[in-house]
Amino acid sequence: MVTVWTGFSLSGVLVVTTLSLVGITQLTGCSAPKRAPVVSRESGRKYTSSVSRARPGSYNVRRGDTLFSISWRFGLDHLQLARWNGIRSPYTIYPGQRLRLSAPPKRYTPPPRTVASKPKAPAVSKAKKPSPKPVTRAGTARPGSGKSATTKSSAKSLKLSWRWPTKGRVLEGYRRGDPSRKGVKIKGRNGQSIVAAEAGKIVYAGSGLIGYGRLIIIKHNKNYLSAYGYNKKVLVKEGDQVKRGEQIALMGNNGTGKTMLHFEIRRNGAPVDPLTLLPRNR
Repeated sequence: MVTVWTGFSLSGVLVVTTLSLVGITQLTGCSAPKRAPVVSRESGRKYTSSVSRARPGSYNVRRGDTLFSISWRFGLDHLQLARWNGIRSPYTIYPGQRLRLSAPPKRYTPPPRTVASKPKAPAVSKAKKPSPKPVTRAGTARPGSGKSATTKSSAKSLKLSWRWPTKGRVLEGYRRGDPSRKGVKIKGRNGQSIVAAEAGKIVYAGSGLIGYGRLIIIKHNKNYLSAYGYNKKVLVKEGDQVKRGEQIALMGNNGTGKTMLHFEIRRNGAPVDPLTLLPRNR
């Protein structure tokens, strides 16, 4: 119910009512479809909520890229990435090549048609002659002995013996789920020796990955990779085979003047805490 005072016309009531509704709308914030930015009173800067970008569906290979550096950048297993794109060992890629970064869609395979088969005539069984028993000579390997030896050797090759890549205090540790803490940062001196934490093959040596500086990636087996960032000088090249404890680089800084090594270990493309694999005693 609207009460009209003496001296007010109907048009005046409509104007007052309209202004009141506009004021209420502005107070409740209903007119703003987007959230207002948060303003810091100290600096006066505007901050918007940061949302992590989803991984793109594909990537165009650039000069200096390797399959391992691309899989490292997007947190993928290099074997999985190779399988999705039909790339076989030694995983050669070319600038301008487009790689898919997700599994291809599964093709629909219609079920086989069932056709009624004609009845077959009963088979006549023939008497079989007993086969002679194999003669085992002295010094001859028995069947299956070679297979067990191969299994043991392959299992042995998967076992890794990690060592610290350099001397120094751990400044920052690994934190699961934190994209800025996928490994450990070890403090040291400028030009300090960096060694391979385990034997393997250099699959990347360059500065194409943002945030790592001069980076080295070593493939130890089909499951494990290790990475060494912030190097002042790289002493190896892609394709080199290195031994455990062999010098691969000289320590540099992280771009802010702090001398350190960024060290990561990944299993099947996913970061793991290096401190759970490295020995306690250096």
